Amino acid sequence: MQSIVRFAPSPTGYIHLGNARIALLNWLFARKYDGKFMLRLDDTDRERSKQEYIDGLFEDLSWLGLDYDIFARQSDRVSRYTECTQKLIEEGYLYPCYETFEELKQKRRLQLAKKQPPIYDRSALTATDKERSNWERQGRGPHWRFKLKDEETAFDDIIKGHLSFNPRVSLSDPVLIKEDGTFLYTISSVIDDIDFGITHIIRGEDHVTNTAIQLQLFDALYKCLGISAPPPQFAHMALLLDNAGQPLSKRLNSYCIRHLRSEGFEPMALNCFLASLGSSDPLYVTDEIRDLAEHVDISKVHGGARVDDKTLRGIQHKILHTMPFVELVRREQADGLTANEWNVVREALDRIEDVEYWKSVLHGKIDAPDLPEKDVDFVRGSADWLMARVNSPGEASAPLTFKDFSAVFFDENVWDSWLKFLQDTSDRKGFNLVHPIRMRLTGRANGPEMRRLLPLIDLQTVLIRLTA
Repeated sequence: MQSIVRFAPSPTGYIHLGNARIALLNWLFARKYDGKFMLRLDDTDRERSKQEYIDGLFEDLSWLGLDYDIFARQSDRVSRYTECTQKLIEEGYLYPCYETFEELKQKRRLQLAKKQPPIYDRSALTATDKERSNWERQGRGPHWRFKLKDEETAFDDIIKGHLSFNPRVSLSDPVLIKEDGTFLYTISSVIDDIDFGITHIIRGEDHVTNTAIQLQLFDALYKCLGISAPPPQFAHMALLLDNAGQPLSKRLNSYCIRHLRSEGFEPMALNCFLASLGSSDPLYVTDEIRDLAEHVDISKVHGGARVDDKTLRGIQHKILHTMPFVELVRREQADGLTANEWNVVREALDRIEDVEYWKSVLHGKIDAPDLPEKDVDFVRGSADWLMARVNSPGEASAPLTFKDFSAVFFDENVWDSWLKFLQDTSDRKGFNLVHPIRMRLTGRANGPEMRRLLPLIDLQTVLIRLTA
């Protein structure tokens, strides 16, 4: 049987790293086993679901490289939910309740005062027809609860192993239909999973207790619909936490995918980072998402998962520092740069947009920072050796000037020879020797290896920057 998995976000905010991790692991699972990946919008919350979040979701998933084979939105399937829940009502799986929000709140308050678990007491099951008629004359509409079976519900979780719960012990019979007729996630999700043949449900561990309820719902719906099939297999992974150890939220903009995109992160840096979290397998970095699918095993995602900026940025650097020139061409950012120049400057990039600065370092103008006077004198003096190297006796009838050096480029050996001369003729070495020269030539304290960068800048530009 072909594997079918789903990512089912509620479009009530922009997706964050935690949402993206669930989407990615489902997508990787589908591609690894030649299955199908479904994108389903759980948009039955009409007040909070917004088109801007739906548009943002499509943009973010496309940017990450996560295409889908099946698409549906719950707001289009209300008639199907009505049909299925009516069968559940007819078979006695759902029962109507007329308590108001305040009445239920008061019941819970009394239960807690008696040190009892705040579980719905099922008083609606003993209500008479007369009582129900009176409530309806008062304008009350029923909400519908699913009657949980008082028995152990067991399943084998792909990540957590064998689990067993009796949801009736600690949970109220869940409300599946609100007073206004709105279907809640629990029932609509199970109906969708049945109709679209979902075989594996990969999600966060905050849904573990929901699974026992949903398994009972699967069983009830299978009987009502005359279906003979096993329920989906489940895999519950640890939630992704922020640096403070708190679960991620759509309200935390810094962890939203669109914010990370604006910060210049590469999609594959995020993919490799998210795929590695909590896994016992070693970190695997690749620039091809389908290649990543072969190296991810969700059964090994046992550990906790926390956003680690240092690890994420390390992956970002590795991807950028090995990015081929053809990728720069594909992105239309290669103008004014050769493949050899790219292979040198990519070592300095924190984000791909930084390549524009290094184009200026090689072929344009930069705003070099001011240096202390002692460094200014040293840097100006360092240019003498470079000029002397070109103005060798007998090679020209008159000394050359800066304008004659626009087409002069040194080889990689010059940097080492230059530094040796400066070290021998000054009291400088190490950082004090290299830093002021690097700052004047590149405007940055860090960057590509200078012995490789210097031969890419014409001597005229080098001398002007050193003597300015």
